[in-house]
Amino acid sequence: MENPVVKGLFLHGRASSGSSGRQPAMSHARPASRPKPKLLDQVRQALRARHYSQRTEEAYVAWIKRFIFFHGKRHPAAMGEAEINQFLTDLAVSKKVSASTQNQALSALLFLYQHVLNQPIGWVNAAVRAKKPERLPVVLTKQEVKAVLGLMDGVPKLVASLLYGAGLRLRECLSLRVKDIDFTYNQIVVRDGKGQKDRITLLPATVKEPLVAHLQQVRQVHLQDLRAGAGRVQLPDALARKYPNADQEWGWQWVSPAPTRYFDAQARIERRHHLHETLVQKAM
Repeated sequence: MENPVVKGLFLHGRASSGSSGRQPAMSHARPASRPKPKLLDQVRQALRARHYSQRTEEAYVAWIKRFIFFHGKRHPAAMGEAEINQFLTDLAVSKKVSASTQNQALSALLFLYQHVLNQPIGWVNAAVRAKKPERLPVVLTKQEVKAVLGLMDGVPKLVASLLYGAGLRLRECLSLRVKDIDFTYNQIVVRDGKGQKDRITLLPATVKEPLVAHLQQVRQVHLQDLRAGAGRVQLPDALARKYPNADQEWGWQWVSPAPTRYFDAQARIERRHHLHETLVQKAM
């Protein structure tokens, strides 16, 4: 009977050493493979590959972490529809979250199982669903809107006027770039809006003149940043690699830039982000 230890010394039918004096066959070691990214990093990569917004990424990652901790740090691959139902039921019964919040948590978990774990989950219908309250919307009259805007000033007032006059969402308005505003045709191009869709809306006539004056001030700030070796903004997707100098062009600058610059550790340069939404919310 062949000795298994001896058999193990053979590689592709040849002995690794023997009395013949021939040199042992050289084994070609494979290069060490990169370690597999952690689960939440895989979620982030999958979201970015599908061009989800930064806010959606933060929300989905937060819900997945809550789901894992709710089940005692069990790996989601070892769980399924039953555990999802338990988590969603707890959100509705114990945490008393709204229907929209519970739906967001469900969307995050469905994304995890379908696009990251490759374990599609069927329709989750056993969980207790949060009830959507039936309330009438509160709509301000023109006089009330005028009164609110009259108590505001500066950039927050300009932003609030665009929200009301152009029908923009707050994040859509703050992420506008100079090139997105067409003063000739009185139009505003909204890039990557809700549902990752672009659309065109009207530029209100009452905002046009204040907006022109505001952009003149923004341009002076941009020129000062350029003289200081900064003046670069973050570009969407892969445009920074395709157009290396586009991030310092005037057309790509934010319409509502932040008052201070920040240091981008990854790019190792100073940038200026757009105005933070909380500044407008506090002003309102």
